[in-house]
Amino acid sequence: MSQNIVDLIFDEDALADIDGALTTLDTRLVGLVALDPVKRRRLHKMGDKSEAFCRLAVDVLSGNPQILPANFDLAALQRDVAALDVLRVRMVRVQRLYQRMVDTEMALGSDIMSNSVEGYNYLKVAGKSAGLDGPRKQLSARFKSKRSKNDPDDEDVLPAAEKGMDGK
Repeated sequence: MSQNIVDLIFDEDALADIDGALTTLDTRLVGLVALDPVKRRRLHKMGDKSEAFCRLAVDVLSGNPQILPANFDLAALQRDVAALDVLRVRMVRVQRLYQRMVDTEMALGSDIMSNSVEGYNYLKVAGKSAGLDGPRKQLSARFKSKRSKNDPDDEDVLPAAEKGMDGK
């Protein structure tokens, strides 16, 4: 029985809408930054405990601006907290969508691999008398063992579930 975890068709209108939404995101989120690995490593990180400290500090500083030097930009700090709160709500939605996209990509790849292996197994049996030796030998290269020098016809191709999803 052929595997079909997901059956997805994108029509042209849907793709145009998706691409338009992605363009809108790129355009409207123009202020987002991309950090190089060195910069990312060197930055102060704000975890859960640190966030509680930071929010309390912002509250205390906002209530007592007279203690700050003139060059301390309290308004920028307050804008950063507000921007973080607004961004996080959208990040949750995007992360949930992204995870569904990753899972769907994996399911599609699994469907393709599983059904290709199943079809190849049929080709090994029925293709010999159908003049398909050339394509069968091309496909057999995927399953050649590095340890074995047997004829590809002698190898059994295990279903993806038995070998792992990548077929190894």
